[in-house]
Amino acid sequence: MQKISVVIICKNEEEQIGRCLQSLEELTDDVVVLDNGSTDDTKNIVRKARARLIEETWEGFGKTKNKATRLAKYDWILNLDADESIDMELKNSLLKLPLNNSREVFEIKFKNFLGDKHLRFGEWGDDKHIRLFNRTHVNWNEAIVHESLSLPPGVKIGRMEGHVLHYTAKDVAELADKMSRYALLNAEKYAAQGRKSSWMNIYLAPMFSFVKYYVFKLGFADGRSGFVCARMSSYYTFLKYARLLELNRSKVKRET
Repeated sequence: MQKISVVIICKNEEEQIGRCLQSLEELTDDVVVLDNGSTDDTKNIVRKARARLIEETWEGFGKTKNKATRLAKYDWILNLDADESIDMELKNSLLKLPLNNSREVFEIKFKNFLGDKHLRFGEWGDDKHIRLFNRTHVNWNEAIVHESLSLPPGVKIGRMEGHVLHYTAKDVAELADKMSRYALLNAEKYAAQGRKSSWMNIYLAPMFSFVKYYVFKLGFADGRSGFVCARMSSYYTFLKYARLLELNRSKVKRET
């Protein structure tokens, strides 16, 4: 066992969270699952896995992750989503870590899947994120979506062997729903930051997104799945800027 707390926030993840929790067996004695209102079998699955289930309200991704992090047993935090699991190579790497420098964070490589298809190229082909950190020095910002870790000066970034396995969506319908929700949330985030949209963003940015991921990042090499993901990224970009323009105009009307 390692003195690492695994922190997961979730809602209605009965199809995914069992695989996530199973991958963590023999890694740690502290798995914290913060559930914000599941109505499916998620909470029962968490209890059966003997993870620590905490039921809390949703305050956006950044604030909710920080809330869960504060409830952890250990200062070293491995953050995962319910649709993610760790492979054996990463588990072994985590078990061997000395964890002797609280000002070090660790970047982990991801393998992303659409259904059973491993996406080797495109937007998700060379994916990596900082997911292991010490909460005494590092925590999440408070963004409602696309939150990130705030790294103070002097923090060293290390790299782990192995992968997080990210099962992004079981099919196109689920991917479309997820992309739509994130696009609308991100538009609200941009609006709160005072960012502006225009017809140029709505027309040109989606085209650029598709070309970038399908052509320049070789998404076409993933076949049908690569095309679907590039189109979804383009749709996400369109919806985000279209909604932001709508929010910008609503704000102007309120102020006049």
